[in-house]
Amino acid sequence: MFHNRMEGLALALPAAVFAAIVFLVPVGILLSEGFRAEGSWTLASYAGFFESELNRAVFWRTLKLGAIVTAVSAVIGYATAYSIVSLPPTARGRMIGLVVMPLMISPVARTYAWIVILGRTGFVNETIVWLGLSDTPIRFLFTETAVFIGLLQLFLPLMILSLISALENMPRDAVPAARVLGANWLQVFVKVILPLTKEGLVIGGTLVFTGSLTAYITPAILGGSKVLMLETLLYQRVTVANDFASASIIAMILMVMSFSANLLLKRLATARNKR
Repeated sequence: MFHNRMEGLALALPAAVFAAIVFLVPVGILLSEGFRAEGSWTLASYAGFFESELNRAVFWRTLKLGAIVTAVSAVIGYATAYSIVSLPPTARGRMIGLVVMPLMISPVARTYAWIVILGRTGFVNETIVWLGLSDTPIRFLFTETAVFIGLLQLFLPLMILSLISALENMPRDAVPAARVLGANWLQVFVKVILPLTKEGLVIGGTLVFTGSLTAYITPAILGGSKVLMLETLLYQRVTVANDFASASIIAMILMVMSFSANLLLKRLATARNKR
């Protein structure tokens, strides 16, 4: 057995070395830029980064939009996933295909579609003016609302698919049994469905939150320079200011936020199980 294990490690070693060379080493070099100042290792660059009012505003905006998109995705995702799982097998497969279909379309095309929908002469504004709700078109583009809508549409399928998988693995008689015992639908969700599908929620929440933090195309197109996110700020620091130290700091902040979100979701799920 020991010999077989050593053979397995020997076979995996070239792939591990290759991954370290092409991925870990460049990422490590990039991230180390934020800890170096005047030839010494320090955290002064991070303190200086958050001293800027613009940087703080961008950080909190990114965190806020990521949290809101994740929360709304979970609410819509549970309702959609439960409805799909309740369908017959044939209809269920077709609905899952519809959920997967947007993932096959380029995020650039999906984002530009919102410009047509939310523009001053787009479908939404034409409908608002036609209904008499406003005399002039409302500015939706280059606002946090537009970025939120774009990110929600972009990552909602990931949440739905994660919850579908979790709901399919849930015991079939769990919900009917709770209903027979007198639980209402809110109690069924909180005490039965949510604990049994926590893994799907953790995976879906991590994917949506991380995707919302690190997305560039959607905030750049729908938010522009008026609604900066950390990713768009990183792009500006590299291409416009040629400031790789600030880019390194932003990259580290994004990584820490992503890992923290995953740990927080796991901790909440574990705490609920203990209770």
